[in-house]
Amino acid sequence: MAEEEGPTIELRQRKKPKSSENKESAKEEKINNTAIPERVPKHILFQRFAKIFIGCLAAVTSGMMYALYLSAYHERKFWFSNRQELEREITFQGDSAIYYSYYKDMLKAPSFERGVYELTHNNKTVSLKTINAVQQMSLYPELIASVLYQATGSNEIIEPVYFYIGIVFGLQGIYVTALFVTSWLMSGTWLAGMLTVAWFIINRVDTTRIEYSIPLRENWALPYFACQVAALTGYLKSNLNSYGERFCYLLMSASTYTFMMMWEYSHYLLFLQAISLFLLDSFSLEQSEKVHEVYKIYIFSLFLGYLLQFENSALLVSPLLSFVIALMLAKCLQLNVKKGTFVAKIMKVINFYLVCTLTVTLNIIMKMFVPHKENGHMLKFLEVKFGLNMTKNFTMNWLLCQESLQAPSQEFFLRLTQSSLLPFYILVLITCFLSMIQVIFRRINGKSLKETITLEDGQIGERPEIIYHVIHTILLGSLAMIIEGVKYLWTPYVCMLAAFGVCSPELWMTLFKWLRLRTVHPVLLALILSMAVPTIIGLSLWKEFFPRLMTELMELQEFYDPDTVELMTWIKRQAPVAAVFAGSPQLMGVIKLCTGWMVTSLPLYNDDDLLKRNENIYQIYSKRSAEDIYKILTSYKANYLIVEDAICNEVGTVRGCRVKDLLDIANGHVVCEEGDKITYSKHGRFCHEVKINYSPYVNYFTRVYWNRSYFVYKINTVISFQS
Repeated sequence: MAEEEGPTIELRQRKKPKSSENKESAKEEKINNTAIPERVPKHILFQRFAKIFIGCLAAVTSGMMYALYLSAYHERKFWFSNRQELEREITFQGDSAIYYSYYKDMLKAPSFERGVYELTHNNKTVSLKTINAVQQMSLYPELIASVLYQATGSNEIIEPVYFYIGIVFGLQGIYVTALFVTSWLMSGTWLAGMLTVAWFIINRVDTTRIEYSIPLRENWALPYFACQVAALTGYLKSNLNSYGERFCYLLMSASTYTFMMMWEYSHYLLFLQAISLFLLDSFSLEQSEKVHEVYKIYIFSLFLGYLLQFENSALLVSPLLSFVIALMLAKCLQLNVKKGTFVAKIMKVINFYLVCTLTVTLNIIMKMFVPHKENGHMLKFLEVKFGLNMTKNFTMNWLLCQESLQAPSQEFFLRLTQSSLLPFYILVLITCFLSMIQVIFRRINGKSLKETITLEDGQIGERPEIIYHVIHTILLGSLAMIIEGVKYLWTPYVCMLAAFGVCSPELWMTLFKWLRLRTVHPVLLALILSMAVPTIIGLSLWKEFFPRLMTELMELQEFYDPDTVELMTWIKRQAPVAAVFAGSPQLMGVIKLCTGWMVTSLPLYNDDDLLKRNENIYQIYSKRSAEDIYKILTSYKANYLIVEDAICNEVGTVRGCRVKDLLDIANGHVVCEEGDKITYSKHGRFCHEVKINYSPYVNYFTRVYWNRSYFVYKINTVISFQS
């Protein structure tokens, strides 16, 4: 009888509204929990250790195998080891070329300090413009890679390009390992981690852009975010001991800050995470203190990032900071009200309204008093994207035409369905969401929940880490349905959540409890299905997709672009060192990397001035006079103009999204009347007319080089008007 009275006394203490007594009962529970492991038999401890050891080994092996797979696939795709340095560098296209060029500059610098100074006061990249390249382009990965390359003595062992891409592939291995661990923590079995990795690799076209553009900021940053999510998942678990909680907190702090330093858009993703945690806090009162500790990590990371990113004001005016401060203020204004009462429900609604109002107010105040260069074009883009505004602006319409900023295609959903990922994800999401709704209604009605959840309960929605992941994946999924580029954030989540669900006995038990299954013991059936279903999925994926992966590694592909190689060779041999080149931003990035010559624009879209430059330089493909183009180019001190035949004669893309179509609309050279488009301009298209070599074009421009893809013109400094 003495043993039976203990639990009833603890239960009464938890029902008391006073927070001090709750804390005392929590301390007593922790003391009791720490005493439990001493009574566990040795064979059970050995089983737990073996399970953890095998799981960790599988997680690390999965990450290493994926990194090796990426390296082998990259070698077969580009035939990388058999190419000259110039041909290797051409494989870095667009903004990727810019990032890698600064890594090369750091290695050429006489010292690390001098290299950093030249990047922070860079006037050798864009004409008539001095930029802080480290802050504006988030070059911290390149700084770290250059330091590691020289400090480890790798310059005597491996070429710089292999070291650089090797780090990125290694981070992708960490990315996969973190997803493995997260799914393992949620389901309790490392089988879920194996299934997560399998789905991630099979659907890698939709999970990562590493195959197309290695140096992208997201490829450096998302592995740290995956580590942060894994640490947060463990931190939110109810049955975590103090040592595990401390480890998860430290890992979460380090990965949050690193993630924020690696990617300029990281605070927007953390803002979505903060919203998910806020809703979790509203639904799960037991995790309130832990959630507010995460808020403190956000604030610390934001202010530390502000100081170390050269006082980056974008972090101060970010919605994340305003939201977290609003949550802190709202918590201070909260009153201790007995749970489940009508007053408590009203206070919840008031608190929600207060947080939203304070967030908007604080963000407006921050923008009024903090000087900032926030991406104004992003807000304009969203207005046009959602139909709130119409524009003829070239930059806005060009962004809208980018595939990554459009709604996802049907092929995307078809690929996820063919790999069986999407059907299982929908099943898991619906089950967890409905179970979560059940829990929320119980909380609203003031019903107390069990301290420990058993398999027989069939209530997977009571676990706080599950509530967080369900909310977060819904938010990311909603954005992915509007903007296709977000799928690279959402699809890895889909892999992780689907694998967790099919491998979790709790999820199957929750389904069986709703179905009121009586013919077979539901617990036994749940355990069987949690192993049988993922095994069947794994075997089917192995049979269908493993041969394809092996075929990809066996096929020797070749990246062949002789015209670009010839152009870069001509520039390095014939053009003066002080020459400034003008052309499309994507080509300018390659020129900066391969030759080091100065350019007029860059393929970067986070700076209003660079966006305006890009629009002006693109006028070479519009219907404007030779004099107009000459004035534009000389205003940027350009010496050479490069016309790309692929843009001038573009026919492959959707009509209306070609560069020349967008320019005609922006310049008023296309007028829409009663559904018909009428073209009107005094002049022919410049990129066509300049090739004919007649006056007045020859007065301003002299052709000095051409091949099948590129036409290079020297911009005359002395204009000779010839008939």
